[in-house]
Amino acid sequence: MVANKSRTELKKAISNMSKEIRGKACEPGALIPILQMTQEKLGYIPKDAIEMISRETKIPESEIFGVITFYKQFRMKPLGKFLVRLCDGTACHVNNAKMLIDVIKEELKLENDDTSSDGLFTLTPVACLGCCSLAPVIMVNDETYGRLSPQKLRKIIKEYRAKEQTGQERSN
Repeated sequence: MVANKSRTELKKAISNMSKEIRGKACEPGALIPILQMTQEKLGYIPKDAIEMISRETKIPESEIFGVITFYKQFRMKPLGKFLVRLCDGTACHVNNAKMLIDVIKEELKLENDDTSSDGLFTLTPVACLGCCSLAPVIMVNDETYGRLSPQKLRKIIKEYRAKEQTGQERSN
């Protein structure tokens, strides 16, 4: 995955995918698998990739953009290093998940479900993480944190920032 690579490296990766896409372009229903492959290889679907896919498949860019924005699985921006999934299922919702979303947005200075300006965190609210007994819950990458309060959540975010600055592993 080249999500955090230079523009030159990104263009090279897109160019390398061009042949693969050309071979799939005539297959009915090929667009979604092509977009999935692109995102898997690049980490997201940049504008240059949309242009190349359009060129190779003869599908208008506007139609490709429509598919990308319709399906939640596709991203047009790279994910942060730390993917924060915040549960808003029933148990978390009644245990004030909305307040935790507000805390995360405030701490990371986010407008929407988005990536922080430093590229470290991406916030993604999810329907359920399956940890109802720990509500409210977040996952940061593959690590689960439950029974959260605003103070605990702020501490977790600060620890991840510190970890990134020092290059050390987070201690639970």
